[in-house]
Amino acid sequence: MSAIRNSIDIDRRPEDVYSYITDPTHLPEWQDSAVSAVPMGDLPLHIGSRVIVTRQVGKRRIPTTMEVTELDPPRRWHFHGVDGPVRPDVQGTIEPLDGGTRSRVTLSVDFEGHGMGRALVPLAVKPMVRKEMPRSEEKLKHLLET
Repeated sequence: MSAIRNSIDIDRRPEDVYSYITDPTHLPEWQDSAVSAVPMGDLPLHIGSRVIVTRQVGKRRIPTTMEVTELDPPRRWHFHGVDGPVRPDVQGTIEPLDGGTRSRVTLSVDFEGHGMGRALVPLAVKPMVRKEMPRSEEKLKHLLET
């Protein structure tokens, strides 16, 4: 399946954006479905760190363990789901704009379905994420610019 990909320009330095976006404790501030994001260990994150992200999907709260597979400050990060029927794969990049005073954030999200998750990904998960992702990016922009 193809990843869902969106970009947004933010009037903040790449270092500021990267620091905020890769701190999992901020996730519920800018993603509507994220109820909590709890690191399994100390911050800051490093490759191999895990985070339990709980999302509200309909009436259910669904936890997923995400593992950090890449951190390249302030340019790239990659988190991959390691359990559950729907395993997200989230990659992000930040490009400096205007001499590094602004940033272009690009998020790419895909999913692996396991068991019943194979049916859920195309029927429910991807449509929900396609709808939520632009709103989340706008919230991120607002939080970082104000």
